[in-house]
Amino acid sequence: METVNTSGRRKTAVARVYMTPGKGEITVNKKDYKSYFPTESQQFKVHQPLELCNLSGQYDIKANLSGGGSTGQVEALRLAIAKAIVDIDPEHKSALRAEGLMTRDNRMVERKKPGQKKARKKFQFSKR
Repeated sequence: METVNTSGRRKTAVARVYMTPGKGEITVNKKDYKSYFPTESQQFKVHQPLELCNLSGQYDIKANLSGGGSTGQVEALRLAIAKAIVDIDPEHKSALRAEGLMTRDNRMVERKKPGQKKARKKFQFSKR
């Protein structure tokens, strides 16, 4: 089995993942994922697709993350890992889809419009 590479996106974050058979090491931007994502909830999200398919410790994952904030990056990484698992074994797709891990969350920040304070908020209006 050779390397499987996929990508995942969330908000403005993009994750490119290279998955190879190995001991279960996860590297994010040339750092250990536990130092890159210090909170327990973020580390849980990274492991979620692997634990759902009972694949923890079987694959080495190298990820390149860019753009967005920490939440967007960890959710982009989760989607990319789930897509890589499905590329390796399509039988896992139904279990991952049931947990909502195969769906790309396309919500993004709405852009600011000219003549307004923010995307939807208007400048204060006074009729005098």
